[in-house]
Amino acid sequence: MSVGVPVNPSSSSQLPAAPTTTTTRRRVADSQEDHSHACSGGGVGGGNAVVYVPDEEEAASCSLGGGGGGGSSCCSSSGSHHNYLVGFLSLRKIRLVWMLMAENKSQWTAGIARKMRSTTNLGRFILTLLGILVVAFFLIVALSGGVGKRRPHVEKHEFVVSIHPRSNIEKIIEEEETSNSVQILVPERKPIPEIWNQPDTGNYQKCVARSKNHRPAKKTNGYLLVHANGGLNQMRTGICDMVAVAKIMNATLVLPFLDHSSFWSDPSTFKDIFDWKHFINALAQDVDIVEYLPQELASIKPIEKNPVSWSKASYYRNTISKLLKKYKVMVFNHTDSRLANNSPPPSIQRLRCRANYEALRYSEDIENLSKVLSSRLRANNEPYLALHLRYEKDMLAFTGCNHSLTAEESIDLEKMRYSIPHWKEKVINGTERRLEGNCPMTPREAAVFLKAMGFPSTTKIYIVAGKIYGQNSMTAFHQEFPNVFFHSTLATEEELSTVKPYQNRLAALDYNLALESDVFAYTYDGNMAKAVQGHRRFEGFRKTINPDRLRFVKLIDRLDAGHISWEDFSSEVTRIHWKRLGAPYLRRPGKAGPKLEENFYANPLPGCLCDTSNEQNGIHRFERPSLRAQSLR
Repeated sequence: MSVGVPVNPSSSSQLPAAPTTTTTRRRVADSQEDHSHACSGGGVGGGNAVVYVPDEEEAASCSLGGGGGGGSSCCSSSGSHHNYLVGFLSLRKIRLVWMLMAENKSQWTAGIARKMRSTTNLGRFILTLLGILVVAFFLIVALSGGVGKRRPHVEKHEFVVSIHPRSNIEKIIEEEETSNSVQILVPERKPIPEIWNQPDTGNYQKCVARSKNHRPAKKTNGYLLVHANGGLNQMRTGICDMVAVAKIMNATLVLPFLDHSSFWSDPSTFKDIFDWKHFINALAQDVDIVEYLPQELASIKPIEKNPVSWSKASYYRNTISKLLKKYKVMVFNHTDSRLANNSPPPSIQRLRCRANYEALRYSEDIENLSKVLSSRLRANNEPYLALHLRYEKDMLAFTGCNHSLTAEESIDLEKMRYSIPHWKEKVINGTERRLEGNCPMTPREAAVFLKAMGFPSTTKIYIVAGKIYGQNSMTAFHQEFPNVFFHSTLATEEELSTVKPYQNRLAALDYNLALESDVFAYTYDGNMAKAVQGHRRFEGFRKTINPDRLRFVKLIDRLDAGHISWEDFSSEVTRIHWKRLGAPYLRRPGKAGPKLEENFYANPLPGCLCDTSNEQNGIHRFERPSLRAQSLR
């Protein structure tokens, strides 16, 4: 019997099951010689009693012994456990003997008289009488076996034999099961819908350990300073690349400087957001990391360099390291996407993952608050969905997407786009871009998408984003899903006092809540979506919904125009996305250059996740070829 199991916070792999009441099935054997069927005993003690039900000839004699004992004298009580089949066979034999004696009474008595008169047959008669007495004694013992001897109670299915045809047998059993179905009392639990099921992970596991021939860092060739650029997640992945680059160049890495001039203008330092001591200690065997430049080098003017994007390891080893040896101090002003996705050797790929998933840990304040808010979302053992609703002003201005916004709001976005010099594209047709699948979903589209995927209106949803743009943008979303939370509504003002003024610290808080959610969904594949989904893959392929925006916007436009029913719409949405739920697949190489390759930090397979089934075939998991890596090295 199966029962519903609630979601375990530590493991989102508990699944729902079926009803809590079943009916005990019984096997029925037919015999050509001796048959009977079962009836339920009504005596004290309850339970499942299997009792003898007489045929038509025996019904009369059984009814005479009914008494006040609560059941027929021919039926065994539910409290005893006799061998019913043996007892029944013995009873049948006694009946046959009795009937033969009754039918042949005169002949039998006459024979006895003749034998009594015959002295020659006296001995034979005595022996025969003794034999009859012995047989009768054993039959009586067999019938009363176990009387006065209490046997331990053992639950089992009894084998029932019947003289009735099979159709009657089935009818009798159905009636018995209907009236005496077995019900096991279990704690009532809420069934968990299959929408919370986690994808199949196969045999993939983390494989980021250092290889056996790993060598510690050599004497440094110089010091590398890096200025991470962009938002928190863009800086995070860029820092991990810089750890790998420092290893390739045999450089000492100084704690990175964070971007203070981005859209959010967050003044937080590396130490404000990350556990910097843990970062240094976790990577001590790979790269030397220091807080500051040594005093003797602080006055030296470093050489500034912007590395070529998506470069191979050989570029840093052969070209950039020569400059480092010459000048001793080098500064990288950009860190994002400075290392290729697929070409680095396996040891460098594993180092990137150790830096991202093991060394980069947020500060103690952020980590503790994340745990508090996560526990509130999981109150009463309920799951929650984290939604990266990237409908924020900076993203909409950058992409030129203005679907469902007012004319005034669209003009406001255009002004912002023209005011930021490094945004190269200025004239954008938002309608065309949306139909190409290049716009973030609107809040209303996101609500319709989640509803079509099967999430009920009671779903707890945590919005992983900043302020949603548009005066009435969230109205339609709240109508479909009222249980919506932001960090500002889930935490108290006092709890947020140390992080609220700083956008990057709030982004770190949202990152953790998205990482720990039962399901993560995103409406635009920006830097945060890439970082979180890659981390969730690394942590066991936690369910992550990656919407196909190109096909979805066409479907929802047809729905709004009345060209498709809701049933057909939702069916098509689920069909399109059944393979887009976070299950393992190999990272896709770009067909038109490294810029279009799938991001390494969005899918660290291959590189940091290995198929352990290959180890049984003698293939070392660190030596598996990774897509085009051999040809790109």
